Amino acid sequence: MSSPAKRHPFFIGLLTAATIAFFALLVGFWQAIFWAAVFGILFRPVEVRLSSRLGSRKSLAAVLTVVLIFFTVIVPAMLVASAVVSEAAGLYSRIESGEFDFGAVLRWIDSRLPLLGEWASGFGIDISEVSNKLSTVLVSGSQFVASLALSAGQNVTVFVVMFFLMLYLLFFILRDGDVIVQHLHRAIPLPDDQERRLFEKFAEVARATIKGTLAIGLLQGFLGGVIFAILGIQGAVFWGVVMVFLSVLPAVGSGLVWGPAAIYLMVTGDWAKGVFLLAYGALLIGLVDNLLRPILVGRDTKMPDYLVLLSTLGGLSLFGITGFVLGPVIAALFLAVWQMYIEDQPPVIAAGEDL
Repeated sequence: MSSPAKRHPFFIGLLTAATIAFFALLVGFWQAIFWAAVFGILFRPVEVRLSSRLGSRKSLAAVLTVVLIFFTVIVPAMLVASAVVSEAAGLYSRIESGEFDFGAVLRWIDSRLPLLGEWASGFGIDISEVSNKLSTVLVSGSQFVASLALSAGQNVTVFVVMFFLMLYLLFFILRDGDVIVQHLHRAIPLPDDQERRLFEKFAEVARATIKGTLAIGLLQGFLGGVIFAILGIQGAVFWGVVMVFLSVLPAVGSGLVWGPAAIYLMVTGDWAKGVFLLAYGALLIGLVDNLLRPILVGRDTKMPDYLVLLSTLGGLSLFGITGFVLGPVIAALFLAVWQMYIEDQPPVIAAGEDL
């Protein structure tokens, strides 16, 4: 790549100001742009295959791909979201009314294992007080989810606008993806070799992380929701979605939902269902990560579990639900840039050790 022509400082300043102003215009629509880009990247192979079968009619192929995404991904996601909102509101009312007494587990333990209660008292822990606090926390948590649902309902107009804007942008990303990538390559002020390596490393880490986190989480949540529904546990869809998010936690993950649920069933007298749920969770849900992650990730470079967890939590706190994907993507870019920087250092400085 030849060295770029020297630019006048005024032009550089004008370019910077125009870029900042342009991004300021788009900042209110960043989530629609982000999800359009995500769907465009994930379904790009589908659009390419359709285009080749339709005689390179890219516009028609892009339209068909958008329709496919709408009916196979977006509609099911909306149905799940609607069910989660409904079940969260119902769960809140049942906990508040005392129909669900989660403190019964602690009281059962205290009655069956009095020595445990005495041991806890030695540390200044009152089992009955813990029970009351647990119920209070659960009421507050379900109330928080219900308030989010109310807030979402009040912002339905904004959601509809963002949704159709996302579909509109998705069409152009699918149709003109090659041209967009070419412009990005030309705009990024890096040598061709560094540019290629940066894109390759970022794509490698991001692909492995998304497949190893999002796909595994969705599968664990689906399996958990199905068994909850079969066993007649109320709020099966809600708890399935909770398992999706908890799947990013190393080792425990979705077990934080199905484990206590199994214990609650046994404590309340439904031993058969409780034991079956424990076995199902340990043998099927718990092994999904160990069995499928190597298959989905393959030889791709995956981020360490602790970095996936931190980046996901940070993304959720900064960007809301979008941060579940955006957080790990930002971390993948961080790793790609720093790994490339380290590899370019002289051997004495780099000491031959990857990030």
